[in-house]
Amino acid sequence: IRWLDAVRNGNVAKILADHAPDCVMFDVSPPEEGVRGTEAYSAAWRPFVQWIRDGAHFDPEELFVEAGDSVGFAWALIRCGTDDDLLRAPRRRLRLSFGLRSDVQGRWSIVHEHHSFTHS
Repeated sequence: IRWLDAVRNGNVAKILADHAPDCVMFDVSPPEEGVRGTEAYSAAWRPFVQWIRDGAHFDPEELFVEAGDSVGFAWALIRCGTDDDLLRAPRRRLRLSFGLRSDVQGRWSIVHEHHSFTHS
């Protein structure tokens, strides 16, 4: 939830706060091989944050979390786009998945993140 709020508020430091230093993100935009590490992850968010500030929507509609003792995953469906995007494709949703890992102190961090849209 903190991550979603950070995205909607454009706070890159808070977006990054719960990510492992060796995190990997596969995003809607290039590069195809994803971004690796928190520095590249942070840089990848800057254009998206500006897009949100310019008026695009990022409205979570569904969220599911499952966790074991040391690993977990989460997924969400998010209404994401400009007003024009959402008028053209009102049912289209950003699909988001996270892989999480717990350290020996019990602190969870995001180690894998994947964003996608369908082609339609």
